[in-house]
Amino acid sequence: MSAAIDRLRILQRQAGTSAPTAATPDTTPARTADPASLHRLLRIRERKASSQSHSADRTLPGKEIVPGLHLISSHLPLPPPSTPIPLGFARRDSSIAPQHLLFFDTETTGLAGGTGTRAFQIGAADWHDDPLQGPGLRVRQLLMTTMAAEPAMLRAFAGWLAPDTVLCSYNGRCYDAPLLKARYRLARLPDPISPLDHLDLLFPTRRFHKGRWADCRLATVERELLGIVREDDLPGAQAPAAWLSWLRGGPATNLRRVCAHNHQDVVTLARLLLALASSADDTAIALPGLHAARTRAV
Repeated sequence: MSAAIDRLRILQRQAGTSAPTAATPDTTPARTADPASLHRLLRIRERKASSQSHSADRTLPGKEIVPGLHLISSHLPLPPPSTPIPLGFARRDSSIAPQHLLFFDTETTGLAGGTGTRAFQIGAADWHDDPLQGPGLRVRQLLMTTMAAEPAMLRAFAGWLAPDTVLCSYNGRCYDAPLLKARYRLARLPDPISPLDHLDLLFPTRRFHKGRWADCRLATVERELLGIVREDDLPGAQAPAAWLSWLRGGPATNLRRVCAHNHQDVVTLARLLLALASSADDTAIALPGLHAARTRAV
C-alpha cells in the first residue's frame, strides 16, 4: 500500500497536484487526482515513450532466419583462380583448391577475449558458383540481435564448415578461433573449428612487409598493398558500443556500419591471400580487380 501511495504522489506532482499528508490534511478535493486523470497521465507517458522508440531507425540488413538471428548474404563478381593456390608464402609445400577456403572474421562484445566476450557477428566468404550469377565470392554474415540467439548462430556457422574446409583469417588463430571455440563449449555444442586446418594471413604479411609500413593492421595492408580505400568505415574498436546501443533501443545506423566493416574484412582476406600467393610464386594468379589502384571498398 505504501508503494502505491508513493507512486500516486509522484504522478500527482507530475500532474501539478499535491498529495495529502498526515500533517496537512487535503483541503482542496477539487484538485485531487481521480482514476481518470491518472489513466490519462499514464497514456501520455506511454505515447511519449512509444514515439521515442519509433523515431529511431532500427532497420537491419538481411533477413531474420530464426528469432534474434539475421542472415546477410551477397555475391561479388570475383571468380576464383582456375588453378590451386600455392601456399609457399605460408611456408607450406602444398597448394589449396579455392573452393576449400572459408575466409572468416568476427565482431565481438569486447577486445580482451575471455569467457565474458562473445561474438555477436560472424562473417564468412567463400568462392561459390551461383546458379543465377555465376562463379564469384559469396559473402554470408550472421548477426545476433538477442543474447538468446547465440546457440542458433553457432549452429548456423558450423553448418558452413566441411571436413575439408580450410579456415583463413587475419589474426584469427590467436583471437577469433579461440573465442568461438570457447563459445561452442559454453553453449555445450560440438566444436567444429579445432579439427580444421587454419591459414592465418597475419604472420606471412608481417614476414614479407614488416618495416615497410607503420604497422600491419588490416586497414594498412588494404591501403598499401591492395590499393583499397574504405569510405565511412566504423573502426572495429567501436563495434561493441554499436551493438550494445542497438540492444538498448538505439538506432541501427552504427550497427549497419559494423556489418559493412565485417563484409569488407572477409572480402579483403580473399584479395590478400591471392596477393601473397602471387608475390611469392613465379606464376601470377589472375583475379579481376585484384590489384586495381585506389579502388573503393567492396
